[in-house]
Amino acid sequence: MTALFDDLRWRGLIAHATDPDALQADLDHGQLSFYVGFDPTAPSLHMGNLLQLILARRLQVAGHRPFLLVGGSTGLIGDPRQTSERNLNPKEVVDAWVERIRGQVSRFIDFEGGASGQVVNNYDWTKDVSLLDFLRDVGKHFSVSRMLARDVVRNRLESGISYTEFSYVLLQSFDYLQLHRRHGVRLQTGGSDQWGNITAGADLIRRVTGDHVHALATPLVTKADGSKYGKTESGTVWLDPAMTSPYAFHQFFLNAEDEMVVSYVKLFTGRGPEEIAELERQTAEQPQLRAAQRVLADDLTDLVHSPAEREAATRAAMALFGGADLRQLSEAVLTAVAQELSAQTVPGLDGLPVVDALVAAGVVASKSAARRAIEEGGAYLNNARLSRIEAVIGPADILPGGFTVLRRGRKTVGLVRAERV
Repeated sequence: MTALFDDLRWRGLIAHATDPDALQADLDHGQLSFYVGFDPTAPSLHMGNLLQLILARRLQVAGHRPFLLVGGSTGLIGDPRQTSERNLNPKEVVDAWVERIRGQVSRFIDFEGGASGQVVNNYDWTKDVSLLDFLRDVGKHFSVSRMLARDVVRNRLESGISYTEFSYVLLQSFDYLQLHRRHGVRLQTGGSDQWGNITAGADLIRRVTGDHVHALATPLVTKADGSKYGKTESGTVWLDPAMTSPYAFHQFFLNAEDEMVVSYVKLFTGRGPEEIAELERQTAEQPQLRAAQRVLADDLTDLVHSPAEREAATRAAMALFGGADLRQLSEAVLTAVAQELSAQTVPGLDGLPVVDALVAAGVVASKSAARRAIEEGGAYLNNARLSRIEAVIGPADILPGGFTVLRRGRKTVGLVRAERV
């Protein structure tokens, strides 16, 4: 398993490790139990959590045993944010989110075999701990000066931070201690923004038990300009298909920057060095083919959703730009596309002049521009070139769900939908 640590390092998955040589030795000699935690601060995990799930999957495939923690107790508190205090969600809301996220993380690991995984909830070992016991057994091992030195706390001191959020590090450290005692867990992984919490847990275990355990953090995934990767103009990229459709999810990765896409393929996929080197060459020499982007989008959509959803997303993209029959698309796929393209609703489609439809779909700025596009042969209704300015939309032009697709040229696409009564 020496190759495992080298592979993680080559892929750029290691930002920090408490003792890289010792961790490599432990990964090389027998099975290591490890954990990564996810707090239910929303009804779904998001793009920022994906790298942790992929790392857990990679470690399990190499023979190590994963414990995926869903924070039923820490989710009631919330890790301190850099900007402001979190809103405390009601317990019944957090409980519902715990179950949703439990289902999401379960897709990424196997629950059978010698490296069988387990999903755990930290509420199980915190709910019966008294305040006095917690302060005596955990709190006494934490220096206030060290807690104040944490970046997020230091940044929040002027604007204000509650004792609740200030104490979050104790709860996360207690998780590591409990998993070490109960299951022999000796490695915690997480994002680099969690490094202070992760190392605090390792230090607590050393102080309480005398055992030395590991901590590993992955890097923050960014765009070429240094901004966080995983946000779009419409918001966060969620793993729940009801919050970010498989089509939108696939499109997000398909639009990855040329400057960064090879690094994303290394981080997020299992493609090997030779194949990634070829993708790097193609990106440099023939960027218009978007070969690396297609691998990234296809592999991740297969993993997070399914090959069937990836195929549907690919068909939808082809159909929108004239490469396939739009009528092959289901209403669900068209609805996802409509959400992604901010489709406009109109009172009715049957009999609507195509000039008005082109404007409503946002593919032209005005009726005069719509007329010019038709005259120049660059306007399309459901991928059929429009030839008459006075044409209207008929019943045969309305797709499942009441949609019609308008296009100008090769790349400017929009949808309109009949208002439902």
